[in-house]
Amino acid sequence: MIKAVVGANWGDEGKGKITDMLGETADIIVRFQGGANAGHTIVNNYGKFALHTLPSGVFYNHTTSVIGNGVALNIPVLFKEIQSIVDKGVPMPKIKVSDRAQMVMSYHILFDQYEEERLAGKSFGSTKSGIAPFYSDKYAKIGFQVSELFDEERLKEKVENICEKKNVMLEHLYHKPLLKVEDIMEELRTYREMVEPYVCDVSLYLWNALKEGKEILLEGQLGSLKDPDHGIYPMVTSSSTLAAYGAIGAGVPPYEIKQIITVCKAYSSAVGAGAFVSEIFGEEADELRRRGGDGGEFGATTGRPRRMGWFDVVASKYGCRIQGTTDVAFTVLDVLGYLEEIPVCIGYEIDGEVTTEFPVTAKLEKAKPVLEVLPGWNCDIRGIRTYEDLPENCRKYIEFVEEKLGFPITMVSNGPGREDIIYRNK
Repeated sequence: MIKAVVGANWGDEGKGKITDMLGETADIIVRFQGGANAGHTIVNNYGKFALHTLPSGVFYNHTTSVIGNGVALNIPVLFKEIQSIVDKGVPMPKIKVSDRAQMVMSYHILFDQYEEERLAGKSFGSTKSGIAPFYSDKYAKIGFQVSELFDEERLKEKVENICEKKNVMLEHLYHKPLLKVEDIMEELRTYREMVEPYVCDVSLYLWNALKEGKEILLEGQLGSLKDPDHGIYPMVTSSSTLAAYGAIGAGVPPYEIKQIITVCKAYSSAVGAGAFVSEIFGEEADELRRRGGDGGEFGATTGRPRRMGWFDVVASKYGCRIQGTTDVAFTVLDVLGYLEEIPVCIGYEIDGEVTTEFPVTAKLEKAKPVLEVLPGWNCDIRGIRTYEDLPENCRKYIEFVEEKLGFPITMVSNGPGREDIIYRNK
């Protein structure tokens, strides 16, 4: 069977920890979309890690880690990441890379930087990892699939065509140095050498694994609100962040995805620009940011301070619905232990009317949060392993959120470690 782990909000929900935890019973863990533009922070017995391309299950000996065809594959970043975990004593993971995955090229990263520079104050808050130019090329059909690395003649022809196109923009729009065919060919040869041992027909591999009754875990990047179709467009990522895309980005039958675990934070945070209705500012935000996550709320890729807010029922309910949630994993609940009172955003006021349904971006930008304040539990809940042992106000907070979401919260995370988890039987 297949389980998917995805995010309900803007990303940074704690998916890495949940994947790492569920990896204990999984045989294969697949990244199915996105690139190295976001990261997952994992804390386990090997130490603390920020992963960007590798699936979060690489720390188990019994799992195979798969880079699906839907991933924006930055080969040097992948190999640097493998090296960095091996250097910390993690056994060399078993890795397979889809022969249909497309590669992030060095010029994609340059174009990303140049465009953000050109837009200046109107930029999209990109992580400058080359993701938007990469996906633009993929859909313009001038990207490079891994499989193409093994046909030098066709490759050269394609590179010449790409340089011709890109150099017009470099010269006339960005006023930057031009691309050279031989440089790009050299880059591609280097990639071929690095990736060759891992290349695999991933969809066939997964099909056979399913027939053998193996358990497969799909790991998504970012969250529902960063989806290019269903998110806060245009302040979104460039690949679908939804569990449904797992079928496409890994090449598996959609009907095999039996469980969709949607990860929700007990408060809100976001990296990058875009509407964020429950956002808080000043000292209140600083305090939550300092206490948040493991060592503070800063992007795993960028190190940027995350924007902070209270739990947003409207955004989260929508995020869960669009994912097709079967289970909610409610994370970083322990962080809220310092508060006497905890506000929750239960509705949006738009042009004088209150709605509990998530609107399109133009309306979202006008929305003001409608808050309900719940009593806090004002103590440390780390180390608690059973739901009944949580303070009453803490349980009430979880049950209030669950009722408003309309989806079952079956896991509650109360610390950064693999074992800091409480299961609820629903």
